[in-house]
Amino acid sequence: MTAPAVVQGALGTEAPARKRRSRGLQKFLRNKSAVVGAVLVLAFVLLAILAPLVTPQDPLQTSFTAIRKAPSAAHWLGTDDLGRDIYTRLAYGARSSLMAGVISVAIALAVGVPFGLIAGYYGGLVDGAISRATEAMLAIPFLILAIALAAFLGPSLSNAMIAIGLSAMPIFIRLTRGQVLSVKTEDYVEGAHSIGLPHRWIIIRYILPNVMPPLIVQATLTIATAIIAEASLSFLGLGQQPPSPSWGSMLNTAKNFMTQAPWMSISPGGAIFLVVLGFNLLGDGLRDALDPRES
Repeated sequence: MTAPAVVQGALGTEAPARKRRSRGLQKFLRNKSAVVGAVLVLAFVLLAILAPLVTPQDPLQTSFTAIRKAPSAAHWLGTDDLGRDIYTRLAYGARSSLMAGVISVAIALAVGVPFGLIAGYYGGLVDGAISRATEAMLAIPFLILAIALAAFLGPSLSNAMIAIGLSAMPIFIRLTRGQVLSVKTEDYVEGAHSIGLPHRWIIIRYILPNVMPPLIVQATLTIATAIIAEASLSFLGLGQQPPSPSWGSMLNTAKNFMTQAPWMSISPGGAIFLVVLGFNLLGDGLRDALDPRES
C-alpha cells in the first residue's frame, strides 16, 4: 500500500466518522436515562462553579446561635454542629468532590493509557512486565489501595487525588492494552507499517484515536467511583481537611448527630448519591451511543 493510498483512505473515513458522531449524538439524546444523567452532572457542575453566587453565607462562618437548626427559610438544608449553613457547605463541597473525581481520572488516564499503548503495541517482554505489574495492583481492592496510598502520602485533598488516580490506573492500562491488541491488526495499521511510518506516529495517529471511545466511557464511570473514594477518604480524615467543606467530612461530623439532626447526613449523602447516579447514567448512555455495533 502506497503513501497516497493511506492518506486517501484516511481522508475517506472523515465523512463516515462525522456521520457516526451525528448518529451517536442522536442515540444519546433518545436515551432518556442518559439525558437525566447529563442533567444531574451539569446541575452539580453549575452548583460548584456558581457556589459564591447561589449560596447565602461563607462556608466557614459559624454561628453559635444557630447550632443544629432544622431546615427553614433562613437555612434551606439546616445547619451543622457549629451553626454553619449546610446548603452553602454542600455547594462548596461539590467543588472538592467533582475536582477530585475529574483530576483523579485525569491522572489515571495520563499514566495508564501510555503504558497500555506500549504494552499492547510492542508485546513481548515489555507487555509481560507491564501486564504482571497491572495484575498485581488489580489484585488489591481499589478502595484499600487508595487508603493505603493516601495514608502514605499524607492527609490532604491533593494527595487523595493522587492516591485515587494511581489506584484507578490499572483499569485503564488493561482496557487500553486490550483495545490496542484489537486495533493494531486492522488493515490501515498494516498499511502504515508497510510504507515505513514510525511506530510513534502510528500509535498517535492511527491507534490512539480508535481506542478513545471505550476509554471515554470508562473515564466517565470511573469519575463516579473516584467521587465515592474521595468521600470515603475525607470521611476517614485522609482527604479534604477541616474546616474546608467536603461531603465526606460532612458525613463524618453528621454520624455523631444521626438522631438529633438527621438533616446533617441526609444532604451530603443525597448529594453523593445523585452525582454518582448522574455519572453512571451518563457513562451508560455514552457506551450505548459510542458502540458501533448498536444500530
